[in-house]
Amino acid sequence: MDRRTAWFLLVAVSLSMAAGFLYPAYSVLQEAFLDLRTGKPTLEYLGMILADPVYREGLANSLLLGLCTTVLALGIALPLAVINHRHDFPLRRALALAVLAPMILPPFVGAVGIKHILGVEGSLNAVLGSLGLVPDSGPVDWLARGRFAGIALMNALCLYPILYLNLSASLAQLDPALEQAAENLGCRPWRRFARITLPLILPGMFAGGSLVFIWAFTDLGVPLVFDYTRVASVQILDGIKGLDRNPLPYALTAVVLIVAATVFLLSKLLFGGRRAGSAPRPRMQANPARLGGLGGWACSAFFLGITAVATLPHLGVLLLSFASHWHGTALPAELTLAHWQEALGSALVVPSIQNSLAYAGAATVLALVVGLASAWVVVRSDLRARHVLDTLTMMPLAVPGLVLAFGYLALSQEGKPFHGLIGENGSPFLLLALAYAMRRLPYVMRSSVAGLQQSDPVLEQAARSLGAGAWSTFRRISLPLLAAHLAAGCILAFAFAMLEVSDSLILAQQAEHYPITKATFALLTTLGNGTELAAALGVWSMVFLSTALIGAALLGGKRGGLGG
Repeated sequence: MDRRTAWFLLVAVSLSMAAGFLYPAYSVLQEAFLDLRTGKPTLEYLGMILADPVYREGLANSLLLGLCTTVLALGIALPLAVINHRHDFPLRRALALAVLAPMILPPFVGAVGIKHILGVEGSLNAVLGSLGLVPDSGPVDWLARGRFAGIALMNALCLYPILYLNLSASLAQLDPALEQAAENLGCRPWRRFARITLPLILPGMFAGGSLVFIWAFTDLGVPLVFDYTRVASVQILDGIKGLDRNPLPYALTAVVLIVAATVFLLSKLLFGGRRAGSAPRPRMQANPARLGGLGGWACSAFFLGITAVATLPHLGVLLLSFASHWHGTALPAELTLAHWQEALGSALVVPSIQNSLAYAGAATVLALVVGLASAWVVVRSDLRARHVLDTLTMMPLAVPGLVLAFGYLALSQEGKPFHGLIGENGSPFLLLALAYAMRRLPYVMRSSVAGLQQSDPVLEQAARSLGAGAWSTFRRISLPLLAAHLAAGCILAFAFAMLEVSDSLILAQQAEHYPITKATFALLTTLGNGTELAAALGVWSMVFLSTALIGAALLGGKRGGLGG
């Protein structure tokens, strides 16, 4: 790539990121730290947030929720990754895929199902009651008083695959000669793990852990479903009503942004540059030790048990979508297809699917253009600024969707720069498409980078030397070589955009413009069989997302962890 083209793409992508990502985040900080009366910088609003016991409690609960979720997720993912790395046990490959099942269900949809299993009148208490194991004080609230423990558990069960993928990728990159040398010197397994393995996989652990923490810290959907309002994300959502005259929601959002960005940057600064113990390609490949008999089946049982517990939300959503009556029994008393039929004929459900297809489709096209252009600069150019561009396009992983959504909402008010993105009929099509694209850009970016790194630039150079133009070379040489990777990234971007929560809940204000996730939440708050209709929509989401993930895996091949 010639330097002029590289600079053009660099500037174009940077301007796109500045307008769609940096500016909304900056606008939140600006409103939070500028005095409404004088326009001068101030810490007054931040001080009011920290002095208000209600906001302090919300921030403390969010921080504790993020920490507890991360610890629980790590406690699940680390043993799974280590066992799968070191041992070959019965059904290993199938079970290693099965533990990723939570990825096919948006957490807040799963919360609907888990309430019917672990609630006071849920399936577990019904089973215990039939066995005479219910205490004299009455059925146990397994979701815990105040719902805090239930939210932490729900998030951990949905998010541990992020840590599992990062840990598995880190373990796969280790040179097994290091552990073998320690073993030959008499180092015991636990000491070998603590002194050799664990320090070497810390970068992957913190990369995945930071993403899990940020997700749980800023999660909006699950607390809403559990009716747990004492967290910062729900308090920000409630503050939308007085957005034009109340600076405190901006200040609270700024605090959330600062905490999330600090966690992400710390993980990068402390471990982002560490590559100790892993060569570019280890000369030796670790061969898992074959475990037969009781030990092997014990590992299989552990994987199967984790999968069974993690898919309880899926089971709950599936049963609820077919339940005619489910209250105080282990399983629904009667099954019916009426909810599915009503959902397909609902004036809310079908338009929401059409809206989401339009929003996500436009977002995917935009993410593809920006992601491919930025990847081309990063891989094919020698500009020093390409490293900055690489970091910039990955930053949406570190900035919570809640923050960006709030920034977009503020900028779309009357007289603000993004107000033109709202259609004449109040349609947020352009607004949501841009927000979705910025949030899912990293998926397309990383897929494009992987494809460019695996395609030999000599082929492009040969075509240019034979007189082919830049566009012809790209269309006939580069694009066919990149097609599988681009398709994989676009499928992931499209699928997760379809099921985006924060942007959908905040930016879609009118029922006729609701995407799927906003329609699902609206059904949950509807009297009658709204919960069952939401479950039916949740099953559709599971099928759609699982199909997309399988397609992306087949097209893109085996890939490493997230956020590394």
